[in-house]
Amino acid sequence: MEKNEKYPEGHFVGMWMGIGIAIFTGIGVSLSVALKMPGLIGIGPAIGVAFGAALGQSIESKYKKAGKIRPLTEEEKKKRKILITAGMLIFILGLILFLIRFLS
Repeated sequence: MEKNEKYPEGHFVGMWMGIGIAIFTGIGVSLSVALKMPGLIGIGPAIGVAFGAALGQSIESKYKKAGKIRPLTEEEKKKRKILITAGMLIFILGLILFLIRFLS
């Protein structure tokens, strides 16, 4: 691996949010099953996002001070916008399916 590698802005925040969600979702599901409280399933991802965002931002600021963070290119900005739009559409579809399934 190259020692002078520069990372795109937001790289560490996104990476650690994903790791946090993965880890804490497992904890939330386990707690929910152990305590027989299905409402606790949502606590895991919420804590994971907060934990991942905080840790990722701290790492990113450290790398930014070292000059290893670069701004996003136009192509990266377009890809990010497409992925965010796709994610929102999937979320809305999931919400609609949830409402149809549990409210009918």
